[in-house]
Formats: sequence, C-alpha cells, structure tokens
Amino acid sequence: MSDLTTEFEQAQKDVNTLPKNPKNDDLLTLYSHFKQATAGDVSGSRPGMLDVAGRAKFDAWTKLKGTGKEAAMQGYVAKVKSLLKEAGM
Repeated sequence: MSDLTTEFEQAQKDVNTLPKNPKNDDLLTLYSHFKQATAGDVSGSRPGMLDVAGRAKFDAWTKLKGTGKEAAMQGYVAKVKSLLKEAGM
C-alpha cells in the first residue's frame, strides 16, 4: 500500500501542474475520490438547494459510499493521469 500512498500523494501534486482547470465533472470526480480516500464515507446532511456547489460535492461523494480507501486512491490517481494525458503532459 505504501506504493499506492506515494502515487496518491504525487497525483495530488501533479494535479496542480495542469495548464488549465479541469471541467466540473472532472473536479467532482477528483473531489469525491480524494474525500473517500482520506475521510471515508460521507457523513452529515445534504446541503440545501441554495448551496449548489456543496450539494454537487456531497452527491458525488455519496456515490462512492462503501468504496474502500485503496480503490478511492486508485480512482483519484487514474483520473489525474487521464487529465495529464489530455493536457499532453
């Protein structure tokens, strides 16, 4: 798992080197996989209708409920690699 942890930490650094911000769907994927890997299943109540961004984040994270830490890390790393490839990096 230490290799995966190292890869996960590197992906967190690499995502900041992207030349432009990823699309909203990609950002939600990154957010939800990161939160699932670092905090586990979502907790608390869903944000209200006026908090559109908070609600979208909560919903994306909820979709990963029950996903293990390693699987979430792998999903995050894979998404970052995909974004880097799209950017030609």
